Amino acid sequence: MTVSEKVNHKHGAQEKLGILLVNLGSPDTPTPSAVRKYLAQFLADPRVIEANRFIWWFALHGVILRIRPSRAAKAYRKIWTENGSPLVHISKLQTLSIQKKLEDRFRGHVIADLAMTYGNPSIESGLEALRRAGARRLLILPMYPQYSATTTAAVFDEVTRVLQGWRWLPDLRMINHYHDHPEYIDALCNSINKQWESAPRGELLLFSFHGIPQRYIDNGDPYFCHCLKTARLVAEKLNLEEDKWKVVFQSRFGREPWLEPYCSVTLQELPADGIKSVDILCPGFAADCLETLEEIQMENKELFLQAGGKAFNYIPCLNDSSDHIHAICEILTAHMFGWPETMPGWDAGKLAVEANKSRQRAIDMGAKK
Repeated sequence: MTVSEKVNHKHGAQEKLGILLVNLGSPDTPTPSAVRKYLAQFLADPRVIEANRFIWWFALHGVILRIRPSRAAKAYRKIWTENGSPLVHISKLQTLSIQKKLEDRFRGHVIADLAMTYGNPSIESGLEALRRAGARRLLILPMYPQYSATTTAAVFDEVTRVLQGWRWLPDLRMINHYHDHPEYIDALCNSINKQWESAPRGELLLFSFHGIPQRYIDNGDPYFCHCLKTARLVAEKLNLEEDKWKVVFQSRFGREPWLEPYCSVTLQELPADGIKSVDILCPGFAADCLETLEEIQMENKELFLQAGGKAFNYIPCLNDSSDHIHAICEILTAHMFGWPETMPGWDAGKLAVEANKSRQRAIDMGAKK
């Protein structure tokens, strides 16, 4: 382990609270080469693929990274916009809105930045930006409502790896999940009601979550339970009868059994069961991305219609909606409890004056900076 020689202690520097929002990531461009680079990092993470590393390395580099990038790049091109990756662009908008709301709430000295576990901007660059800005208290929020070792734990792994190279460590808090937070549930309900107010209501409401191997659940990952609880809380708040909603899982990768029922299979079976119209949302995704815009809104919609379905209504992710920003800020604020910014009488102006006095006293006693 090499400890950084960068100077991050300076007398009189005013301490700030830094918030790092982290999502999964995206290739820099929708090209095979960029997708290959992204997938090589993503699929090499042992949190994502729990397999013999020697065997998996040959499977990844010998087969998968030779075939999958071209196919995935074609899918990315379908959703790419003039702003680039939808996931990255929406995440930037979220960060700006959260920054402004928290600044208004705490009168400054709370700074937010964005990072991706894989690709750019990296967790390392996000943490470094917060350090340069003077953050001495760090709050990490993986933008995954439902905890899984494949996502949330991967964020924590990278954060702690980066911090091992810091000489002066900050106070650190990490948010584990928010799958049952009331404000998050309310935001989901509001997004569904908004859809129902603008278009005919489907016969069935589908909650589609990203799948993971069943083996991970059997080994103790709580993800499946978190997904079911989120859906149940939303259904209860909407007063839905049990036969009016269903949880499904998407994005299966590989041959081993994943969480069921599979979204694609379910959508192809529903018309034969008499369900010809569905509303579908993806509560586990904080921002629309490849898995929602291409896989659900395009690919799975086509499967449903080809099987005899008549109406397929995709309900967008919460994205940078006011309800979502409010929910995230409430979650962040709850985890900031006890830090100076949340204390009664906290005054950034007075702190600046005191910090300057402290600096002068240190210089008088021989400090160089």
